[in-house]
Amino acid sequence: MTRIRPPLHLLPPDAYPVDPWRLVESRFTPELLGRTETLFAVANGYLGLRGTHEEGRPAAQHGTLVAGFHETWPIEYAETAYGLAKTGQTIVDVPDPSTIALAVDDEPLFLPTAHLRSYERSLDFRAGLLERRLLWETPAGKQVQVVSRRMVSLEHRHLAVMTYEVTVLNADAPVVLTSRLLNRQDQRSRTEGTGETDPRKGKVFDHRVLVDGLRSAVDQRIVLGYTVANSRMTLGCGVDHLVTTEADHTWRTDVDDDGGDVTLMVDARAGQTVRLVKYASYHVSRSVEPGELTDRAEQVLDRAKRKGTGTLSASQRHLLDAFWHRSDVEVDGDPQVQQAVRWNLFMLAQAAIRAEGTGIPAKGLTGHGYEGQYFWDIEMYMHPFLVHALPRVASNLLRFRHSMLPDARARARELGQDGALFPWRTIDGQEASAYYQAGTAQYHLNADVAHAVTRYVDLTGDSDLLDEAGAEILVETARLWEDLGFHGDDDAFHLHSVTGPDEYTTVVNDNAFTNLMARRNLRTAAELLERLAEERPEHFAMLAEHVRLQGDEPARWRRAADHMFVPYNERRGIIPQDAHFLEREVWDFANTPAENYPLLLHYHPLVIYRFQVLKQADVVLAMFVLGDEFSLEEKRRNLAYYEPLTTGDSSLSPPAQSIVAAEVGAATPAMEHFRHALFMDLGDVAGNADDGVHVASAGGVWMALAYGFGGLRDHRGRLSFDPRLPAAWSRLSYRASCQGRLVRADVTHEALTLTLLEGEPLEVHVRRRPVTLTPDTPATIALTPPATL
Repeated sequence: MTRIRPPLHLLPPDAYPVDPWRLVESRFTPELLGRTETLFAVANGYLGLRGTHEEGRPAAQHGTLVAGFHETWPIEYAETAYGLAKTGQTIVDVPDPSTIALAVDDEPLFLPTAHLRSYERSLDFRAGLLERRLLWETPAGKQVQVVSRRMVSLEHRHLAVMTYEVTVLNADAPVVLTSRLLNRQDQRSRTEGTGETDPRKGKVFDHRVLVDGLRSAVDQRIVLGYTVANSRMTLGCGVDHLVTTEADHTWRTDVDDDGGDVTLMVDARAGQTVRLVKYASYHVSRSVEPGELTDRAEQVLDRAKRKGTGTLSASQRHLLDAFWHRSDVEVDGDPQVQQAVRWNLFMLAQAAIRAEGTGIPAKGLTGHGYEGQYFWDIEMYMHPFLVHALPRVASNLLRFRHSMLPDARARARELGQDGALFPWRTIDGQEASAYYQAGTAQYHLNADVAHAVTRYVDLTGDSDLLDEAGAEILVETARLWEDLGFHGDDDAFHLHSVTGPDEYTTVVNDNAFTNLMARRNLRTAAELLERLAEERPEHFAMLAEHVRLQGDEPARWRRAADHMFVPYNERRGIIPQDAHFLEREVWDFANTPAENYPLLLHYHPLVIYRFQVLKQADVVLAMFVLGDEFSLEEKRRNLAYYEPLTTGDSSLSPPAQSIVAAEVGAATPAMEHFRHALFMDLGDVAGNADDGVHVASAGGVWMALAYGFGGLRDHRGRLSFDPRLPAAWSRLSYRASCQGRLVRADVTHEALTLTLLEGEPLEVHVRRRPVTLTPDTPATIALTPPATL
């Protein structure tokens, strides 16, 4: 069996030199325009700007996105059926503030044709700043130094700050800067086609999206307000400017329904810098009128101008210093890997730090891919990192899921079930997946959310989250499982017509991942209620009344869990992916051309569904997530069986495969899958990096480092370590947290050193032996045999 692995299209090293704390572009690369717009994006979890060049052209995909700001549209079916999703949801662009066009001697700076004597663009992971420096020689021989900076504030989540500095070095010259705030969403809707067949891409609308506009222009400030045509969400935004120059200058402001320009005209003197500072602010709502939102945006602009760029930049650095203190991962032995690791972690920070009252889209706020919707990615691939590095954000995301419970209950009723059913893909809480086989049928999302609740509470001790949101989630998800399944003639509890994480095998009976996760969900919910009834009877009574608990429900959940059917094949010693998976023919990998991957874009779903072929390593993921339920030998056998069947068509599969491969000592696949996750966007593994960062894959990178090579396990709120360090690396360092303590793990081939950075003494386990960590006293444990993978 020969499986084609997805290729890595690494950035050319002559144009993208390695730097441990920056992504650097040393020459303009128009052939990589779309990818670099993603890679150089700046965001904070609320507001995001793609890394387009300041001059506004050329650009592959402009993008300025605010979390949760979306349009809705009726899903059309040629043949409909009861209970199918009715309304699609797609993130839409807010007006773009990033353009600051330059002309010198009436000659516009246009990068593809400009004579650039020097050029460097960099994204600084510690400063949280995108900077570009270039020296342009005009056709008339004028040498023009241009320095631009762009930042989305982590402290002030509604704010972006841009600076543009121009110095004509060798002569006087007229300089014109045109700063724009432009509604590109409706330009995009009118100019781009709607015939896209790749389900990973965002929708393009054939109607005007931003309507009922209001506008104003006072001095160098432009303010716009809109309502979204169908969703009726509202927006208020604005830009303001500060100009610093010793030269004579004038300016003009123009505004219309689709934006405005502030044009600065300067009689520049040789060697004197013209500096333009641009502040941009955005507020969105589901209920507040645009006029009130524009007032809020103007208040942000006023505050930003008072603070100034120096204070805002210092705040950005301070917040990122705190982030890196809790999250940095150091890899000695491969500088390219080190740079890529920090880029992925920085993308996680940009996707999550100010995610408040919303989820995290599959592409963060760096592109339009996957419609800007939220999936299981949050709980299964981002939450593990966030619990250790940003527990406040992890709590926010669980509370956001809890806010969906009313819609989830209604969705369960629509499908004839008790409890609650969370939507497979959504922005506003309603199910937006039109393809139920690989959408709604993925009931495992319920257990994924419940698992994230339990894991968060176990590791943080946050009883408030449990009381205010988590317990209710556990009850309603357990209710669904007990109602969805049935006790068969074999007395086992079965879950039929479900889809697991592997979307190449859908609507099956007893998907192993689903059943295993549901079993954990049922047991956890029952244990919680029993513990509350004994230890906190008053709180238990309030919860029971709130959720209308029936007296025998916890016992029914326990019985379902205890009798849960988990497929097992005695001859192979493996867990089949579902009850009938091994009855299918194995996909003919040897005769599948490389250009036919991903399979979903080249074969009818029915063709794929007939075979043993995986988009996502279902059972292998269960071996990691529920790793304390399986022996090392079970993990080894299941990995060996499913590894050749897994295509690499999912960006989510490589991290789990890498982790389990590292655990069982399979060095080659462990590193191969890690590199595919690590370079998912930097190397455009999935072929769609242009559409935004795969932030769940970025979370998977941390998981592969900490859980895979670092050997971390945090089952049931306890930290243990058994590292597997790649032979080519000399050292790996990462952080983990537990119950308010922060631990740094430093791994070499011969020893593991654990340092308690914050908190009270903590007992952990290293290769099953207890070790007590105390403040300021690192514990070094010799690793015999060595930890070499």
